[in-house]
Amino acid sequence: MAYINYLVIALLLFFIVKRFLPIKGVNNITTNELRKDLTNKNKQFIDVRSIGEFKGNHIRGFKNIPLDQLAQKAERELTKEKEVIVICQSGMRSQRASKILKKLGFRNVTNVKGGMSAWF
Repeated sequence: MAYINYLVIALLLFFIVKRFLPIKGVNNITTNELRKDLTNKNKQFIDVRSIGEFKGNHIRGFKNIPLDQLAQKAERELTKEKEVIVICQSGMRSQRASKILKKLGFRNVTNVKGGMSAWF
């Protein structure tokens, strides 16, 4: 019976660690690195925050596709051949968005560490 408790704890730890590990194949950049990329026309800039958050404050050049709509809109509104740079408020939603984009077949995905909170 004790081994079942250890198994449950091990599985729980596995899922917690997996959630916070970087996603394979996703680049991470700082907001300082992002500033250098903003003029690059060969990159797509996506803000996955809610519409209200985006209207309240956003970076010029970013397109708002809320995280809950990303899977439906990505294939229509984004090009798989160009790099996609993803931002949110803190970096957590953009990390999830990066994972979604990778599963949809986007090869070049970059997450902005710290999100909008690190922008200022």
